[in-house]
Amino acid sequence: MPKRTDIKKVLVIGSGPIIIGQAAEFDYAGTQACLALKEEGCEVLLVNSNPATIMTDTNVADKVYMEPLTLEYVAKIIRYERPDAVVPSLGGQTGLNLAMQLAKKGVLEECDVEILGTSFQSIEQAEDRELFKRLCQELGEPVLPSIIANSIQEGVAAAEQIGYPVVLRPAFTLGGTGGGFADNEAELRELMRHALILSPVHQVLVERSIKGFKEIEYEVMRDSNDTAIAICNMENIDPVGIHTGDSIVVCPSQTLTNKEYQLLRDSALKIIRALKIEGGCNVQFALDPLSFNYYLIEVNPRVSRSSALASKACGYPIARVSAKIAIGLTLDEIQIANTPASFEPALDYVVTKIARFPFDKFSEASNLLGTQMKATGEVMSIGRTLEESLLKAVRSLETGVCHIYHPKFDDVDSADLLSYIKKPTDDRLYAIAQLIRLGVDLGIIYNATKIDMFFLEKIKNIVEFESVLAAHPMDIQVLKDAKRMGFSDKYIAMVWSK
Repeated sequence: MPKRTDIKKVLVIGSGPIIIGQAAEFDYAGTQACLALKEEGCEVLLVNSNPATIMTDTNVADKVYMEPLTLEYVAKIIRYERPDAVVPSLGGQTGLNLAMQLAKKGVLEECDVEILGTSFQSIEQAEDRELFKRLCQELGEPVLPSIIANSIQEGVAAAEQIGYPVVLRPAFTLGGTGGGFADNEAELRELMRHALILSPVHQVLVERSIKGFKEIEYEVMRDSNDTAIAICNMENIDPVGIHTGDSIVVCPSQTLTNKEYQLLRDSALKIIRALKIEGGCNVQFALDPLSFNYYLIEVNPRVSRSSALASKACGYPIARVSAKIAIGLTLDEIQIANTPASFEPALDYVVTKIARFPFDKFSEASNLLGTQMKATGEVMSIGRTLEESLLKAVRSLETGVCHIYHPKFDDVDSADLLSYIKKPTDDRLYAIAQLIRLGVDLGIIYNATKIDMFFLEKIKNIVEFESVLAAHPMDIQVLKDAKRMGFSDKYIAMVWSK
């Protein structure tokens, strides 16, 4: 289908200020989208209240409005500028929610502004927990037992019906804001009160907890021709229970069998087609490590945090392609480095993402992680092996460590370390490495963390090579092997006292 010629002026809604749970990854996507729309001859208007981002650079859009991202201000801009269309899916949850408000209040209809890309019906179906559940049931896709609650009393009744532990997921919030796990009624009441306040529609999904399952994500893309591709899949090293933005993530997945990979890929493509999403989309699954049972956790009908990671990991510009799909082009008409965008990328390397937390600045804050995101950024590294990729990522964090070793655990005994790793924290990786140094069996660590044995074996490989390094100072072959495994110059120099 050729590019639409009736779309001359497009409004792009940005993601606003960098806050905990929403960092600069949406600016990365929005910048790509603005440049792609300009490339196709559109006049681009950008509204974003954050001056400290490349997105609000005057070269990115034709006109930049540095105004608050509220219904009142954006409605004023639309009434003044009269754009032909608005792109809601490139400014994170902030942009999506704002576009939904503009449509519901009739501002878009009044000014004859069209929605580009994914329609509101599709967004509503993916974001509204009850509608999404109904769609999955119609498609025969497994979803967790869950009940919608609009009050604390309804939440308590729902949890009793489902059975504890449960997880709360407020509707239309970003970064898992307001969500969490409840093991009893007292915890549920406190969480429920908070979740209802934070959900813009005062709706909370009470769902059966599947803590300990593997968490897998697929980045998928679809155009108006119904061509759908899986760009890549990602696996969280941490099991379900930690927000994916806080988890250590590897791409492509490392522990899935071919059957599991294809099973989830088919499900992701079936969902994006049923939702009629046009552009990038992120589908999250929980997979039982002991069987082929899986559950759909959620679908983000927009360019998400994972899309920024997937774009950089695969070299596939998801936001750019999504913007071009929005103005009528199809995947086979869009070129990425002389290859049609309808080709699925193939990776022959391992990418590791580790979140960057602000606990060094907020020293009083709890470093326990859960379904509510606490990270303010992330690092990504590429390596031939998981060991190399993991070690590169650790030292990119700029937290003063250059290896999976933290001096704070030097004098902690194995019993205390084992109780420490039972709860997810920002420094659990270093505690696990220290336990392996102390000779604790991997099976015991697995039972405490539910981190797949494959990943624990990889951490053990690194720890075991530390003693090889120490035993062969200034050996050129050992140095080569250490560099191939991703050891830093600083750590090698420390071990060799050089």
